[in-house]
Amino acid sequence: MAGIAVPTMFLLVAMTVFTVARYVYNVPIPIERVIVFPMAVIPNLWGLWNMLYVWLRSHREVPIGLHGALLVILIVPIGLTVAKLLGFGLPGHPLAVIGPGAALAAYYLVWKYVVNFLNGLVNIA
Repeated sequence: MAGIAVPTMFLLVAMTVFTVARYVYNVPIPIERVIVFPMAVIPNLWGLWNMLYVWLRSHREVPIGLHGALLVILIVPIGLTVAKLLGFGLPGHPLAVIGPGAALAAYYLVWKYVVNFLNGLVNIA
């Protein structure tokens, strides 16, 4: 539960922002095609990744921040594949590589501080 709580809360906020932007301000964002992947897959991957962390920790010491950052290496190819299957164009700008790097940094920090804190609350850290 500790691993799945963080992305679930974030996705509820993101969904609210996208919905308000789309239906109140008429921003042409095809949210119904995009939101399925994050809402269905990301929280479950976080939960499974946290269970893997707990199992690995019993065998050897693994830094939780690094473990969380490695999840990006799994999520990015899956997300790119889903985007391609749904017909979304990917940014061709050279600065587009900043996204995965920023995701690595964000995942590292969230796992190190938030998920680790939540794991401690349920006594699995």
